[in-house]
Amino acid sequence: MSALVAGAGAVATTSAPAWAVGPESTFLVLAPQGQSTAKAVSRVAAAGGTVVARYDQIGVLVARTTNPAFQSAVAGAGVDAVASTGGLATALDDDETVAVVDSATVQATGDPTGEPLWGQQWDMAQIDVPQAHKVTTGSPDVVVGVLDSGISSTHPDLVTQIAKDKSASCVGGVVDTTEAAWNPTTSDHGTHVAGTIAAAINGVGVAGVAPGVKVASVKVVNDDGFIYPEAAVCGFIWAAEHGMRVTNNSYFIDPWEFNCRNDERQRPVWTAVQRALRYSQSKGVLNVASAGNSNVDLQHKFVDSGSPNDGSFPVEDRTITGACVDLPAEAPGVLTVSAVGPTKQKSYYSSYGQGVVDVTAPGGDTRFRTGGSPSTITDGVLSTTFNTVTKTNGWGYKQGTSMAGPHAAGVAALALSAHPNLTPGALASFLERTSVSLPCPSGVYNPVPKLVGYEATCSGGNRNGFYGAGEINAYNVVR
Repeated sequence: MSALVAGAGAVATTSAPAWAVGPESTFLVLAPQGQSTAKAVSRVAAAGGTVVARYDQIGVLVARTTNPAFQSAVAGAGVDAVASTGGLATALDDDETVAVVDSATVQATGDPTGEPLWGQQWDMAQIDVPQAHKVTTGSPDVVVGVLDSGISSTHPDLVTQIAKDKSASCVGGVVDTTEAAWNPTTSDHGTHVAGTIAAAINGVGVAGVAPGVKVASVKVVNDDGFIYPEAAVCGFIWAAEHGMRVTNNSYFIDPWEFNCRNDERQRPVWTAVQRALRYSQSKGVLNVASAGNSNVDLQHKFVDSGSPNDGSFPVEDRTITGACVDLPAEAPGVLTVSAVGPTKQKSYYSSYGQGVVDVTAPGGDTRFRTGGSPSTITDGVLSTTFNTVTKTNGWGYKQGTSMAGPHAAGVAALALSAHPNLTPGALASFLERTSVSLPCPSGVYNPVPKLVGYEATCSGGNRNGFYGAGEINAYNVVR
């Protein structure tokens, strides 16, 4: 296991003086912006801690300690902010698995003219992927980082698609490049995401949006299904230092779902993540993020009554204001994606917000079809899966904004294949300009009016709160 990220200095292992011993805790320690971390490293050691990962590029340290007084002891010259990450994790929004397709059946009933399950990939036809593939399937020089729960390196649709030399686990904020470390252990979420982006055209299973590009597994989800801030920071820096042009982020950071800068528990997390995102953007990375599955208007104030969700603290009723953001979706420079179903209407679960959502993409909607026609499991998104119990690969349906995000990431990869000199800002703008505008539904939107809880109001014109600039389109970015 390596405890370093490329470009980072040696990890401090200096012995610390004796302290009272408590449970081991993890902290983010931030040096002042633009300054060396050397003083912060010394203060960590003096306070009874050990630096396990050092990101000099952004002035952030990940430290572990059994000293209960570490937070106050480490404060001082050379330390701008410090926060325990205990309780600051969120469970992976693992979306709804609505069906699993037996792999043996796939092999036996395949269509010899193409991918066996291509006919069930309504999502690809909806964003003109077949037309795009006649121009390009993508360049192998483009690598998309999948910051998620790991990718199965043995899946027949992905085995040729993974950039193993750029894959790593960032769990705990510490890099581990062994193949076992970045494979899935408790969730196939990342495997499903990877298939949507780049599943191979090989006569087996499904095809991705950009089957000619590569994906890298950047594992940020631990075995309990939680994403801690130090793992996300590590992931962004790893992607930036290893030449990835796009990352897909189908998660949010923080058990309160919304990270409030006016909450001293969370402000250092916001600062550290923001530094990591800015650094990755400076290295040419466009970060794509899902809007979330809470069906909330991210533009307006509301009350969050379901957080924290990890049992770390009692559930609080918090008024979410402009000081609170969904990370990374609401961070500057991030391309935020909402979800639609086969009818091109906002999926019942998708969060939204004018000025927050940039584009929309197929995420599936198996519960409702606007207009009253019945929906089925095939209204979910079909992609690659991995059974973490039996350790077998397969294909199956999921739905969520987590499924919408990788469609946008795949289209971004196609755009870079056709226009390799696009900067992250120009690429985001290009994806928006080439999207197909979708109008707001009139009045209060609810797929089934007799059911309470799915009401939503769309605001804006050609660029609106439900769909942003519109639905991403693969053909428009390559023709």
